Amino acid sequence: MIKPRSVPFFKPSLGREEEEAVLRVMRSGWLTTGSEARAFEDEFARFVSSPHALAVNSATSGLMHAMQAFGVGSGTTVLTTPYTFVSTATAAIHLGAEVRYADIGPDGFNIDPAAVDRALEEHNDIRAVVPVHVAGLPCDMEHLCRSAGKAGTAVIEDAAHAFPSKTAAGYAGTLGDAGVFSFYATKTITTGEGGMICVRDPDIAQRITRLRCHGIDRPVWDRYTSNKADWLYDVTEEGWKTNLPDVLAAIGRVQLGRAESFFEKRRAIARRFSEAFAGYDFLTVPPDGDGHAWHLYLLGIVPELLNTDRDGFGHLLRDAGISISLHFIPHFEQTWCKKRYTLSRSDFPHAARRYDTTLTLPLWPDMKEWMIDQVITTVISIGKAQYRRRP
Repeated sequence: MIKPRSVPFFKPSLGREEEEAVLRVMRSGWLTTGSEARAFEDEFARFVSSPHALAVNSATSGLMHAMQAFGVGSGTTVLTTPYTFVSTATAAIHLGAEVRYADIGPDGFNIDPAAVDRALEEHNDIRAVVPVHVAGLPCDMEHLCRSAGKAGTAVIEDAAHAFPSKTAAGYAGTLGDAGVFSFYATKTITTGEGGMICVRDPDIAQRITRLRCHGIDRPVWDRYTSNKADWLYDVTEEGWKTNLPDVLAAIGRVQLGRAESFFEKRRAIARRFSEAFAGYDFLTVPPDGDGHAWHLYLLGIVPELLNTDRDGFGHLLRDAGISISLHFIPHFEQTWCKKRYTLSRSDFPHAARRYDTTLTLPLWPDMKEWMIDQVITTVISIGKAQYRRRP
């Protein structure tokens, strides 16, 4: 029996331009945050039409800085979804704050605006609402911003999946008070590790600029290269060390120039998947919508119609050469959260259901035609083989 060729879950789309950009920085003699990082910030800000874009070493640190700048700390809470990566919550916890959760909606993966409204009415210690644009589909930002505004609460978008999610109102990540993007290796554009914070308020931008470099009032690049270079500086508050180095920013600049092409390829693959799977009652396709970036393709199965569950289906895919992942293990299922909070699956029925029935298929711009076809035919053939025949 001939074993099928393997389809990787993800491979970054990197080429000669990225290589040349890295070499340019290496040959310049300046590797840490400098002119390349500043240029990346300016170019990203123009792309998403944000007044300020601030590069950092990860979206996790970006969330911490954004939360801290908007007053998240001891005695406050943030409101977010349990259906997200751990750092959406732990960013607040590292600042001394606590986390409160609202379930996702019944028809998708994003936080339920009605659940947010209830939480804001019931609790007066919520300093920030943190919606997550899961898989790249923007949340109902109009509703969330309106509700948060009435409550005097900041909206900090976890836009780690949401570049370049362009809606009628603008880019996801620029619709709230702050938005944080990720450039991790698997994201829609990558610097290997990295992130970007977008904000409108110039005072907030200045504070984050200091926070990401120990709280120092002058960037290293300025101290060493300006015409008034001086070794003197001041530390205005306790900061962190989260700046993005030039060698990574240079990769980001190239990737940014390819972002629209990446997006078109992702969208085309995702729509091929959905068209192929839509006719089978044992599968559910993810919601599409305005500005979906298609960072992830979240395929649902219907266990009631199959002789296997989500894990069993995933193992069969893996054995057939299809690499898959899982997005997300809800926080209430994780040990750290169980130790800290008393939460139940019954408190979040929609998140629990999505967790039990969802797996993530390979989706990346340079997928070959045979890879796309193999994903489709394998998913369908496994589903048919496991289909529970009705009497």
